[in-house]
Amino acid sequence: MQLPPGERSILASFPSTEAAQKAAGALREAGYDEIQIDRISRYGTSFNAKYNNPANNAASQTGLTLFSSGTSGMGNAEEVLLGTDPSVSGYGDHNYGLAGGRAFLLTLVTSSDLIDQAAEIIKQHGGTV
Repeated sequence: MQLPPGERSILASFPSTEAAQKAAGALREAGYDEIQIDRISRYGTSFNAKYNNPANNAASQTGLTLFSSGTSGMGNAEEVLLGTDPSVSGYGDHNYGLAGGRAFLLTLVTSSDLIDQAAEIIKQHGGTV
């Protein structure tokens, strides 16, 4: 993707979704509006709260632990392999499998003249730019 002239993007990583959401809220209060938060995973899957939420009977064990389930488009073989990951047992290393322990990515697009202010807000909320 190529940004129009005069626009820049910031990619910032956070250790938790809560920290990323707080930074996004502060950025919105400061007048920024093109903000997106994503989870970075070593697996080609993403969280689907409709199917992977323990409160609504998640579709699979891997849905609870690795954000995948039969509804993710994966077959049973892939889910079985994901289910053998050390993080599934709960005995894996702290932050095992997270991208540098900072698995939440905040992406911001803004004008070049506002980029330094945005980076400062992100850093104040624990983000790494």
